[in-house]
Amino acid sequence: MFKMGVDSFIWAEVFEEKDLWILAKAKELGFETVDLAIAYPDKFPLEAVKKEKEKAGIEIVTTTTLQKDGNIISPDPEVRKNGVRILKKLIDINNSLNSKIFGGVNYAAWGYLTKKPRTNEEWDWSVTAMTEVAKYAKETGECVICFEPVNRFESHFLNIAKDAVQYCKDIGTENVKVHLDCFHMNIEEFNFVDAIRECGKDYLGYFHTCENNRGIPGTGHVPWKDIFITCKEVGFFGPFVIESFDPRFEELAGTCAIWRWFAPTGEALAVEGLANLRKIAATVV
Repeated sequence: MFKMGVDSFIWAEVFEEKDLWILAKAKELGFETVDLAIAYPDKFPLEAVKKEKEKAGIEIVTTTTLQKDGNIISPDPEVRKNGVRILKKLIDINNSLNSKIFGGVNYAAWGYLTKKPRTNEEWDWSVTAMTEVAKYAKETGECVICFEPVNRFESHFLNIAKDAVQYCKDIGTENVKVHLDCFHMNIEEFNFVDAIRECGKDYLGYFHTCENNRGIPGTGHVPWKDIFITCKEVGFFGPFVIESFDPRFEELAGTCAIWRWFAPTGEALAVEGLANLRKIAATVV
């Protein structure tokens, strides 16, 4: 009933042509979807990925984390303009891959903190830029843009589902939704169930199934059965994608504060997590 997936971050920090084997490996391990994290769209091996996708027979979705040179909440209009260019390039990639979901921190530069609460001006800058991108996505394909609220240490812009839903409403197109992630929800939300219901059928578009410590899903205190029950209640059946990071990653591990191993390998984490989540999900009828 519930569609399960895995993030390319399990194996690679920056997805490159040398990482094409990940698609077949994800399929072999029993995942139905693979999330390709694209930080640098101009360097993404699109044609090679298209061929490998068809060969592996697996669904692809994508996520990104905007860099500072494409920060659409920057006070610099040229930086915001470049952010729109980058986002449209990412929409083109999704369309070419027949990806129906484009998630992640795509509404501001990831790790950009002003040491102040979000301002109305930042909100307007981001909404204006994203409205242009959402209209472009609607005109060129079927990809839904999903916005991931992240914890306060990674962004000051969107931290909770309620704000992400309002962001969608202010953009005002039907191809924008919310991307929930249990790791961030565990820090910022009052309640997992209420956050899912806040999004509801209209706005819940994507889900990262991360444990509270980014370890193996099903081994911490995230209430997985309640999550699956509530997702079924609002009519969302996935993809639910496992995401974690290798402590050896140069940038991601430092920004996400991953200092220790949660499993012998990232792949072992994903495999055990998949088994745990499927077992729990099977009890939801």
